[in-house]
Order: sequence, then C-alpha cells, then structure tokens
Amino acid sequence: MASRTAFEELPSAVRTAIELHTGRIHRVDPVSSGLNSQVAARLYCDAGDVHVKGLRSDHKWAWTQQREAEVNAYLRGISPELLWRVRESGWDVLGFSLITGHHADYTPESPDLPLVVDLLTRLGGVEAPSIELREAGQRLSSYVDDPALLSLFEGNALLHTDLNNENVLIQGEHAYMVDWAWATRGAAWLDAGYWVIWLMAAGGHPAEQAEWWAAKVPSWRTAPCEGIKAFAVANANLWNEIGGNSPDPWTARMVLAAKEWAEYRSALCS
Repeated sequence: MASRTAFEELPSAVRTAIELHTGRIHRVDPVSSGLNSQVAARLYCDAGDVHVKGLRSDHKWAWTQQREAEVNAYLRGISPELLWRVRESGWDVLGFSLITGHHADYTPESPDLPLVVDLLTRLGGVEAPSIELREAGQRLSSYVDDPALLSLFEGNALLHTDLNNENVLIQGEHAYMVDWAWATRGAAWLDAGYWVIWLMAAGGHPAEQAEWWAAKVPSWRTAPCEGIKAFAVANANLWNEIGGNSPDPWTARMVLAAKEWAEYRSALCS
C-alpha cells in the first residue's frame, strides 16, 4: 500500500500545472479507497469535476501510471475517460472524468449484478492493444502444477484482473471499471473467472451461484472446463501464498473463497 499525500501537500508547481487543466479548484475531497496511489482525490473545478490519482515519479509503482494512461484510450464507455496527465516536480498525476456513483454491490439480490455482466460483456469484446501488457499465463505460471495448462489462459483480450467491487463504479444504469494498473493480455473469459472469486468473497455467493452469474458473460460460455479448473486452482494457490495464515478478515475471505471455488470446480471437471 502506498503512503498517502494530501492533494494540498503536493508541490505548488504540480498544483499550478493541474489548474491549467481544471481552472480554479473549489473543493477537494480525499479518496480513501485504492491502495496503489500516493495521491487520490476528487476535485470540483471550474472546468469540470475530476478524479485524480498520482505517484511520485521515482516510486516503485510509477509504471502503473503509464499503464493506466496507455490503456485508457481503448476503454471508452468501460472506464472513466482520462482527461489529462501532469508530470511535474517529481510527480505523475492522472485526471479522469469523475464518476459520481457507488461501488458495486456484489450480494446475491443486488441490482448491480446485471450491470456488471453488461460491463464484462462489453470488455470481452476489446482486443488487447499493441502496448506493453502482462500476460495472463506469465502472471499465473508459479501457481499451476503443469506448465502446459498455461496455454489455456492465452488469448488476445484486454483483461482487468482485479474484480474487487471497489474497482467497479455504478452510475445510474451503467457500470465502469477503474484502476487498470494490472491490465493483462489473455483469454477473454478470465475476468469472469476473477469475478467468481469476488462474488464469493465480497458478495457471499456459493460457488455454484457465482458461476451462474459468470455464465451470463458470453466469453465464459466458450471457456474449456479444464481451463476453468486450472484457473481456479491457480488462484487458490496464489491466495494461499498471499494470505494463507493472515489474520486480516478481508484476506482470509479471499483465501477461503478461492479455495472453495477450486474444490467446487475440480469436482465438476474431474
């Protein structure tokens, strides 16, 4: 987690450069969600309201700013629009159009779930652009027993890979996906798979019901059973490595959800 700096504590040269885009800033509301930004805030401005996120240019995660800036042009209607980028006085700050909705509710009766299905359906039609991206198989290579299984994750779809409900914003009847630092190239159905784990951990769905929602995403219906099994097992291994003995309730839920899904899917595909 990046340590936070208040927007007002940015160097004056950085704030001046930002105001060239925003005009006079009337109000600043800090944003607590999101772990990868040193600065995160909503700005209410003469030129229109924006969400800003930034890191020092020498931060170990500075590459995530470049990734988000590059990928945004391919995500019209899927992610808030990137309006400007300021690189000044050792800081790299992105300004996005402000979405004024709420974080998605993943609980079983939530009216947000069909909107997330629509979001993942639209994203499933986006091909990975010719920019530097991580590969799905590469990211999961340490968590499969048989390297040959990695080919099941290959594809040329643009993936988000972090379906945390705080990364999905609902505004009216439209869902948007934010925080694209971990954008990845791979099989289109993988994001629906990541959603299964979050439906279980954040929404309380049993595995069968979570997969019922995933099956509403067209790309999921093309996924091979063996591929889904390998993906579920890989994620169980990954989360066990991250927090198998963690006392943190959030991490413990993720570990348990991934384990339960892997067991359910392994039984289906045995």
